[in-house]
Amino acid sequence: MSRLPSLRRLGRFDVLVLTSLLWFLAKFLRYAFPPLFGSLQTVYGVSNATLGTAFTGFMLAYAAMQFPAGLLADRFGSVRVITAGALVAIGAALVVVVDSPFAVLVLAMVVMGAGTGVHKTVAVELLSRTYPARTGRALGIFDTFGTFGGVVAPAGVVLFAGLPGVFGAGWRTLFLVAAGCGLAATALFAVRTPTRLGSDAGDAAAERGDAGDAGAERGDAGDAAAGSANPDGGDAADGAALPDDIRRYAGLFRDRRFAAFVAVTILFSFTYNGLVAFLPLYLTAEAGVSEATAGALYSALFAVSLVQMVSGEASDRLGALPVIVAALSLSTASLLALLTLSGAVGALGIGAAVISLGLGSHAFRPVRGAYLMAIVPDSMAGGGFGAVRALLMGAGAISPAIVGYLSEAADFRVAFGLLGATLVAATALAALLWIFD
Repeated sequence: MSRLPSLRRLGRFDVLVLTSLLWFLAKFLRYAFPPLFGSLQTVYGVSNATLGTAFTGFMLAYAAMQFPAGLLADRFGSVRVITAGALVAIGAALVVVVDSPFAVLVLAMVVMGAGTGVHKTVAVELLSRTYPARTGRALGIFDTFGTFGGVVAPAGVVLFAGLPGVFGAGWRTLFLVAAGCGLAATALFAVRTPTRLGSDAGDAAAERGDAGDAGAERGDAGDAAAGSANPDGGDAADGAALPDDIRRYAGLFRDRRFAAFVAVTILFSFTYNGLVAFLPLYLTAEAGVSEATAGALYSALFAVSLVQMVSGEASDRLGALPVIVAALSLSTASLLALLTLSGAVGALGIGAAVISLGLGSHAFRPVRGAYLMAIVPDSMAGGGFGAVRALLMGAGAISPAIVGYLSEAADFRVAFGLLGATLVAATALAALLWIFD
C-alpha cells in the first residue's frame, strides 16, 4: 500500500508527458525538412532561395496561429485547441506521403505549419496552470521533449531514404509513420487530459499544496480555472467582444519591461530559425565537413537540449533573467566562434562550437516561457503569450528566406554574420533588462 501514494504522485505528470509527446511530434515534422533540402533540390530542381522560402511559408503559417490559438484557448479550453491543431498537422503529413508536384509539397508544409502552430502557446499556458510551483521545470521537460524531435528527425530521414517507399519515395514513408504515431498520441491526450484536469481541479491545486502558497504568486490561477465554465480553463460564455480582447492584449506592450523582453525573443527567434534551417548546408559549404558529419552535428545541436531541464530548474531557484543572460551569452560566443573557425579548424573544433551553441540556445527557451508567463496576467495568459509568440515566430519565419537569399547573393558567411549580429543585440538587451530589473 505504501507504493500507492508514490504511484499517484507520479501519475500527476501524465498531462506533462502527453503534452510533451505531441510537441515532440510537432518538432519532428518541422525538422524533418531541412535535412531533406539536398534531396528536394535534386528531385525538384529548386534553389536554396526557393527552399528557404518554402520553409518560411511553413514558419509563417506557424507564427500566424500563435495569437488565435491563445485567444481560443482562453475562451474554449486548451485541450480542444491542441487536439484540433494536431489533427490538422496529421492530415498535412499524410499529403506528403504520396509523390506530388512541388507546389503540393509546399502547400502541405504550410498547412502543417498552421496545425503545429497552435501547440506551444496553448501548452505553455496549460502546463504553467497545471504545475504553478514548478513551471520552469515543467517547461524544461516539455521543451526537451520537443527538441529531441530535431535529434530524431535527421536520423529518420537517413533511415527512410534508404528504404523502399509505401506510396512514393522512401523518405515520404517517414511522414506516414509520424502521422500514425500522432493519431495515437492525440487520442490519448484528448481522452486523458480533460479527465485529469476535471477530477483534480487541475494539478495546480496539488502543486500548490506541495509548494505552500504558490497559488498566490500565480494569481490563484487554479481557482480561476476551477471557477471557469470550462474545466480546461476556457470560458466560452465569457461574452467579451473580440475587439475588446485585442485591445486588452495590445495593452500589455505598454509595459516597457514586457516590450523589451519581447524584442529579445524576436531577435533570438530570427537567429535560431535561420540557423537551424541552413546549418547542414553551411557546415558543408563553409566549414568543409562532409554531409555525414554535418548531419551528425545537426543532430548534436538538438541532442544537447537536455540542458533545458537544468536551466528550467535554475530559473525556479535563481530567477529567470540571470539564466537568460548566461544562456544568450553562451549562444552568442559560440556562433561567433563558429563563424571565425569555419575553414580554419577541423570537424572537432567546429563540433565544439555547434554543441556549445546548442547548449546556450536550448537553455534560453524554457526560461523565456517561464519569464513571460510570470509577467503576463493569468486572465490573459493564453492570448498574451500567443501574441508574443506570433511576433517572435513571425520574425523567425522570414529568417530562412533571408538566409537563403544572402547565401546565394553573397555567401553563407555573410548570411550567418547577420544572424550573429541579431544574437549580439538580443544578448545586450537582455543584460540591460537584468541590470535595471
